[in-house]
Amino acid sequence: MFINYLINKNAAHNLKSIKLNITKAENGVCIAELKVEKEHTNGMGGLHGGCIATIVDSLTSYALFTHKAAEGVLSVSVDIHVSYLKGAKCGDEILIKAEAIKCGKSVGFTECILTNKATGDIIAKGSHTKYLMSQSTK
Repeated sequence: MFINYLINKNAAHNLKSIKLNITKAENGVCIAELKVEKEHTNGMGGLHGGCIATIVDSLTSYALFTHKAAEGVLSVSVDIHVSYLKGAKCGDEILIKAEAIKCGKSVGFTECILTNKATGDIIAKGSHTKYLMSQSTK
């Protein structure tokens, strides 16, 4: 999967250290799973907001990268927003779904939802707007 190549190449996001398992990255959708471990938590033992924000940033970028209108086009963030709705703790299994919802000539709009797999509770919701750069990686 080309997305795995991007993750391994991109030290800035370094999703390898988060131990995220990407199960799908195609057609403008990116789905992943995460088992919350101690290194993902804040001082109170909950899933760290910075970890969530990194996941939203990266997975929405991968979803956009696989969208037919932006496939292979590099992008940079214009706006990112995360709402934290419920906590998660060590041992919780999280399902993450990111989707490119609209893609124009120069801007792409994405959304991401993190859900507790056991309870179905939404942990966080994110939106990410990205400027599409003109050159493709293909």
